[in-house]
Amino acid sequence: MPRIALGLEYNGATFCGWQTQPSGCAIQNALERALRGIAGGTLATVCAGRTDAGVHALGQVVHFDVDVERPESAWTRGVNALLPGGVAVMWARTVADKFHARYCALERCYRYVLLNHRLRPVIKHGLVGWCHLPLDVERMREAARHLVGIHDFSAFRSSECQAKSPVRELRRLDIRKSGDYIIFDLTANAFLHHMVRNIVGSLVYVGNGRHGPTWMHELLGTRDRKLAAPTFDAAGLYLAQVGYDAKWGVPDIVRPPWFDESALT
Repeated sequence: MPRIALGLEYNGATFCGWQTQPSGCAIQNALERALRGIAGGTLATVCAGRTDAGVHALGQVVHFDVDVERPESAWTRGVNALLPGGVAVMWARTVADKFHARYCALERCYRYVLLNHRLRPVIKHGLVGWCHLPLDVERMREAARHLVGIHDFSAFRSSECQAKSPVRELRRLDIRKSGDYIIFDLTANAFLHHMVRNIVGSLVYVGNGRHGPTWMHELLGTRDRKLAAPTFDAAGLYLAQVGYDAKWGVPDIVRPPWFDESALT
């Protein structure tokens, strides 16, 4: 029985999240309906990381088992012909039976794109977050340094998080400014539920002067979610890439031109 891996790109604003729902409004619902149209039978997909309603992806990775042989083009062009406009398969590969989209992942990379302007976004509504207060990027960078490393991230963890442990290794947290946009790039071995959005919200509190940079270190120590900032808007969050060992043959993603910082200004 072949195991197929897919790379997905989607606009989460048009879906109620990744995970299948009885109403059929989820990305998983749409993908499995389209896959059944090509496979001619039922199947189940597994993703590298479940995204919430409003969260986007450029590099989501999915696998599924199927009992029919199809060319790889059937899993890309054929499936895309059956998908709604907000989601597309970017690549397909036949992979080893032991490949698992979630458990074989070595790291996940997220990007948050924040418009820092007195007026809310219109053309990019649903694609970027927004803060109307002036933000000091240098203060946020100083605060971010306290988060890099292996920590208990309970202060940034949703009460609905089902992870067995709150300990994660945050390997990268870069913050840079491009015109009126602030871009946050975060890489970790794995993320807790709402972890990125909660970190961004707390960094915004530092950037607007509500707290000093060392507050981030204090938050980590408290392990108390109630003391951190509210969960930030999902609109600006992207699952940018999932990293795997080269032996699995999962291709690197090619970012669309509009996602480059130069296209934001």
